Amino acid sequence: MTDTTTPPARAWKTVLDKIETDLLEGRLGPGDRLPSERDLVAQLGVGRSSVREALRVLEVMGLIRTGTGSGPSAGAIVISSPTGGMSAFLRLQVAAQGFPIDDVVATRLFVEEWVVGTLAHVASPDLATARATVEAMDAAPLPPTEFLALDAQFHYALAAASGNTVVAATMAGLRSAIEGYTAEVAGRVADWDAASERLRHEHHEILAAIDAGDAERARALIPQHISGYYVP
Repeated sequence: MTDTTTPPARAWKTVLDKIETDLLEGRLGPGDRLPSERDLVAQLGVGRSSVREALRVLEVMGLIRTGTGSGPSAGAIVISSPTGGMSAFLRLQVAAQGFPIDDVVATRLFVEEWVVGTLAHVASPDLATARATVEAMDAAPLPPTEFLALDAQFHYALAAASGNTVVAATMAGLRSAIEGYTAEVAGRVADWDAASERLRHEHHEILAAIDAGDAERARALIPQHISGYYVP
């Protein structure tokens, strides 16, 4: 008799691919319960250990939570969208491997130039979170760690306002790396008050360019703002 089950080394990936496809195509969403282990074994022709391994991966990525026993809290429930899982995956990669700072900066430049250019072409982009973050940075002198956490929030808020969920997830996933290297640079800045004042001014300039619908200027401000801080 021929064994038609998936080879064990790849079986967990089969389960992962099935659930990922259901999430991306809308058959599963936040709050939905995954099929039981028994059902996944029957549907996919894999072993129960492979199903459990796939569920562990999804839980680590922040896509699902699992509960034991029986009742409404038992089983695996989707708690995040695929983009939420992507953010978690990037955060884990940052924590485990530490992306080269030059690569993080280059990615920010590429992504954020697109973000502000896109926002400048939108009639009324939702910049409420970005504006509130800038106001918080302007309200009172802040120590570098608090200031830079708000700075990262500002840039994430712009990405989220673009409406592109993959871009927003990428920025969210890189956020800890961004805060890490900006804090390291801050430790070498002789006059932090002057540096933070310049950064705040640049935030206002970026928002003004977006409000004016000036995509070219908005894009031009990003390298000045990001690289100008990274390489003072």
